[in-house]
Amino acid sequence: MPKLSIIVPVFNEVQTIQEVLERLLALAMDKEIIVVDDGSTDGTSEKISGFYSKIKNLKHESNLGKGAAVKTGIDAARGNFVVFCDADLEYDIDQISSLFDHLLKNDLSVVYGSRFVGYRPEKNKVHYLGNRFLTGLTNFLFGAKLTDMETAYKMFRADILKNLSLAGKRFEIEPEITAKILKQGIKITELSITYNPRVKKEGKKVKYRDGLTAIKVLIREKLKNQEEAGG
Repeated sequence: MPKLSIIVPVFNEVQTIQEVLERLLALAMDKEIIVVDDGSTDGTSEKISGFYSKIKNLKHESNLGKGAAVKTGIDAARGNFVVFCDADLEYDIDQISSLFDHLLKNDLSVVYGSRFVGYRPEKNKVHYLGNRFLTGLTNFLFGAKLTDMETAYKMFRADILKNLSLAGKRFEIEPEITAKILKQGIKITELSITYNPRVKKEGKKVKYRDGLTAIKVLIREKLKNQEEAGG
């Protein structure tokens, strides 16, 4: 039976990490849960310690960024497939099962959970518009038809993900992954998911400069693609 590696990068999410792990453990599937504690200082590490016997726990001694945590998790993953899961409960944990079922039943290589199929934000509208812009830029540069490039729910065949040679250390790993997948001609299928966004005072960590960095990454990957084709 196919096994799913669930990578949970976490930094200072003491209020939510316990519920996230409890809900992940309750998922009815063959899975391994890989928690990468990216230098938490707020008591998150102590919360995670209660789950040591049921998860694979990895720790960065200092905060290196989401991208660094994701790469640590990818290196440790031993499943046939891999999915990323944030530790903030913006996403419904149960929808991982729906994504996995959809991937397996349709023999897909990559599935993204799209927050924006029929979604209209009541808060965090600036982040919503930024995400839509970055998704549109991705589609323009790489000939895709995505609705949510920045979604945290990204699910892959493990061999594809492990061969991407990722460089991003922070949130720029999201556009980097998508660009490198699309450059290989691999189809990304989207499935609608629900979403409960946080704002900054609730712990939202993405900043405006991360959007500017994402633009640079997308353009860099496009230019690299052209250089490779020219060479």
